[in-house]
Order: sequence, then C-alpha cells, then structure tokens
Amino acid sequence: MLSIATKVEQIVSESAFLTEGISLGLINLSELARQLRPQLESDLWKPVGQAAVVMALRRLSERLPQAAPSPPIVLSPRTSELTTRTDLTLVTYRLSDHSNECQRELLHLAERHPGSFVSVTRGVHEMLVVCSRPLIHMVESAFASERHIARVENLTALTLRLNPDSLKTPGIYHGVLKKLAWNKINVVTMMCTFSELTVLLEQPQTGPAFSVLSQIVSH
Repeated sequence: MLSIATKVEQIVSESAFLTEGISLGLINLSELARQLRPQLESDLWKPVGQAAVVMALRRLSERLPQAAPSPPIVLSPRTSELTTRTDLTLVTYRLSDHSNECQRELLHLAERHPGSFVSVTRGVHEMLVVCSRPLIHMVESAFASERHIARVENLTALTLRLNPDSLKTPGIYHGVLKKLAWNKINVVTMMCTFSELTVLLEQPQTGPAFSVLSQIVSH
C-alpha cells in the first residue's frame, strides 16, 4: 500500500503548477495539505492527518530543485502591442483527400472580404478553420462535403508580436501560456507564425487575458 509521502509526491509531480509553486515557496503548505486530505483519504482508503500531509509536503519541498526563472518575453521593437480580434468562429473538419481543395476555395472566397479574418491550419488528422463570423457561411460552403467535428463561436484572438530573436529562447511560448494558466484563463487553441503568437479564448476570458498580456506589453 502506498504511503502518505509517496502519494503526496505523486500528486505534486502530476501538476507543474504545484511543483513550481512549492519549489519557489509560493504555496502555503498547511492550506495545500488541507485541500489534499480528501483525495489522499479516498486514494489510501484510511484517515489522513493534516500534520502528516504537511510533513510530507515539507520534506518534498526540500528535495525539489529550485525552479528556473521564466525567460524574458521579448516583443517586437516596432510594435510592442497587443492586437485583438473579436467575434470569431472556430470550425474543425476531419482531414480528407479533398481538404486542400476546400481550403483553396475558402481562401478564394475570402479574398472578396479583405477586412475579415480567416486562418486555416492543417493537422495530421484534422483541419482547423478560424474566421470572422460573417465568413462562416463561406466556410460551410467550401467544406460542405467534409466531415464536421466541432464548432466554437464567439471567440476572441489576442496576438502578441514577438521579436524574431526571441524564438531562439527555449520556453518563450511557455512563459506566455504559464501567465494565463496561473490566472485560470483557459486557451481554446493557439496559432503561431514566425513572429506572432495568437491565443484564442472564449469571450468571458477575454478581459482577464487582455489584462495579463497587457502587463507583458507594458514591460
């Protein structure tokens, strides 16, 4: 049977946020122990004292390596701005032999609407289309013969313009996504070009995400 210490270490190791928070001394171990007790008692099938959990967390914290600081996020000196696009729709289709033809047709139709947003990403098994809501009828027309998988509406895209040199920095995207995750902001999906990072979020998450990413821009 697993010991309390072993189970605590397993739970912490499965969460990058707990691991980093404990290694940096940012987490109150007593409060964390209180929150972990129900799960520990369920998994271990026995009562678990909070003092024992605190002791296990304290000993674990002494063994964890010191977390390295996140790399600086370097924005483009020409812009240093956060771009926002609202009212977007995301549609996913199953990849097929006709997907490329559908993509070409959609881009041809979208040329008549130069102010609108449209992006097509080809994966291994799926094709993802993100577009301004007024273009959704064109997407449905171009991909009418394709197998529809998912659709998410009322999304917002926030785009950071990065300095091209920052792309040589390991963890540059992680630095942005971690700031969002720490603030409990869910990213629906993300898109990257050579010097742009775009995250797509549901509308209620837009305000908090804009606030977090604005701090990056201001610094």
